Order: sequence, then structure tokens, then C-alpha cells
Amino acid sequence: MNQVAEEGKVAASPREYLTFRLDQEEYGIDILKVQEIRGYEKPTRIANAPAFIKGVVNLRGTIVPIVDMRLKFNCAKAEYNSFTVVIILNLGHRVVGIVVDSVSDVMELAQENIQAAPEVDATIDGSAVVGLGSVGDRMLILLDIEKLMSSVDMGLVSVEA
Repeated sequence: MNQVAEEGKVAASPREYLTFRLDQEEYGIDILKVQEIRGYEKPTRIANAPAFIKGVVNLRGTIVPIVDMRLKFNCAKAEYNSFTVVIILNLGHRVVGIVVDSVSDVMELAQENIQAAPEVDATIDGSAVVGLGSVGDRMLILLDIEKLMSSVDMGLVSVEA
């Protein structure tokens, strides 16, 4: 019966996700969006920016806004220590850095290991959650980081009138 259901359907090849931790949760983002991973350095603060936008850094001549995902996702604490890293993302139209507690690894997930995320009232746009990935006893919250970073509430895009 499964073979009949599979006929005519092209199996999606597994995708690689960079996994990182925010508080007690583990998240995954498409590895193709990641430009580099850097240690945390205090950014230059920008007046009137939301608290989760820590400021900007100059990355080889490019001014990069730094978003603290722990503050954005309302984590209980946001400590800056030797494990704190900034993931530099190349999102096509702009470069953005996100602060996370730590980077875990790169994980390959096949489509059958990804389930739809349940509908819940969350601090982030539900359309930015791709699904839940499971590998063994690990559960990853998979994010569409480009959609998340370009949402109006992030304050990183201009709103066209």
C-alpha cells in the first residue's frame, strides 16, 4: 500500500540544518542561509531600537544588525558567556546576525523526520516555524529564518506605504 502512495511522488532530498540552543530549546535553520559563526562581541547600540536588537557590528565593511534571539523569544535569561555566539545569516537582501546560547551541530533531516508544528499562540510568527524535526530523542524547532527576520515586528525591514 505504501508503494502505491509513493508512486509518482518525488522524494525530497534530505536538508541540512544548523542547530542551536536558546535556553532549554533546540532550533534548526537551513544551513544554506548561514554565512559564518562568530564569537559574541558587544555591538554598537542604536537609539530607539527594540530591546532584542542589540545594535550593529561592522563585518568587513558591512554594517550588520545583531538580533538577540533569546530576548526576541522571551527566554528567561540571556547570559553572555564563552558559549554565546552570533550566527551571521545571508538572507539574500541583507546580512543579519542572531545571538544564540550555543551552536550544536549540523544535522541532516529527511522530510519524513519533519512534522507540522502545532498551532499555538507564540511570541513569533507561526508561519516562520517550518515544523518539528526529530532525530532519535532530540526534537528541533525548525525555523524559516528568512521569513522570521523579514517579519515587520522584527523592525529590520521598511514598511511600504
